[in-house]
Amino acid sequence: MIVALQTLVYFAFYLAVFVLAVWALIDAATRPPGAFASGGKRTKRFWLVLTGAAAAIAFVAIPIIGIGQLSFLALGSAVAAIVYLVDVRPAIRPYSGGGRGGRGRRGPGGRGTPPTRGGW
Repeated sequence: MIVALQTLVYFAFYLAVFVLAVWALIDAATRPPGAFASGGKRTKRFWLVLTGAAAAIAFVAIPIIGIGQLSFLALGSAVAAIVYLVDVRPAIRPYSGGGRGGRGRRGPGGRGTPPTRGGW
């Protein structure tokens, strides 16, 4: 019974690392390349490669699905995803141009600029 519970917790931990890495990869993919430079971080390509490798390694490290001998590499995947989500994502969010969670061109009330009638 204890072994089954330990196996379940072990699986849940590695699955959580995989989900975290995929979240970081998707978030990096949806940000514009200029936001990374404006935020003073490395390039979008760098973060896509890093988080993509982290997601792939985390997937392979899941004990039931992948190769159990590589499960220690999931720690590196977790570190890469956490660094992106905690350090890079908040730095580039203001420069993401109104994406979800970004400030973009919203006015002081956070509702955006009101539509204008007419034209020039």
